[in-house]
Amino acid sequence: MKVYNFDSNASLVSQYLSEMRDVNMQSDRLRFRRNLERLGEIFAYEISKEFRYREEKVRTPLGVDATCKVIDEKIVLGTIFRAGVPFHQGFLRYIDNAENAFVSAYRKYKEKENFDICIEYLASPSLEGKTLILCDPMLATGASMELSYRALLTKGTPAKVHIASVIASRKAVDYLQTIMPEDSELWVGVIDDEINAHSYIVPGLGDAGDLAYGTKE
Repeated sequence: MKVYNFDSNASLVSQYLSEMRDVNMQSDRLRFRRNLERLGEIFAYEISKEFRYREEKVRTPLGVDATCKVIDEKIVLGTIFRAGVPFHQGFLRYIDNAENAFVSAYRKYKEKENFDICIEYLASPSLEGKTLILCDPMLATGASMELSYRALLTKGTPAKVHIASVIASRKAVDYLQTIMPEDSELWVGVIDDEINAHSYIVPGLGDAGDLAYGTKE
């Protein structure tokens, strides 16, 4: 699996990530969601460079045919609830003809530091032979991503898989490289080296779902 780490070169991704990490700015949910959307837009543009394109003739108002390049593959945007929704929306603003898939994956705690990952909801078109972009803002252990991906495989085998994440732990990146298809690609804003006893990324940014939509009971 090839890994694209936006943190390798400073860019607008760096700016938006600094705002999302800043505890003094995180009370502004609107800003947090908008930054997730912005990152989705940037990721979509960068990933689009890997798509296959075909040439088409387009008639302009001057009555002249212009040769244009258009996407020549079927794209499915897959998102893991709930923090993934604004990230997904950013992708959809750029890849607006994509089909969409949604998966719920959550931690079901047995005790304070012991939990299982549960899948309760899946809505997806056929993935057979298509390009799947699977979005989740936070990759802590990679377990939610793995289960979500395997759930989506019940809808067919994609020809190509891109995984998009804002922040990933080194552990999650290493793990996904062992279980995802060899030709899949991981796009990540930054890779943090640690996860704590609760399996949260350190320094990370906290619970992205809570920061986007409010705390849950």
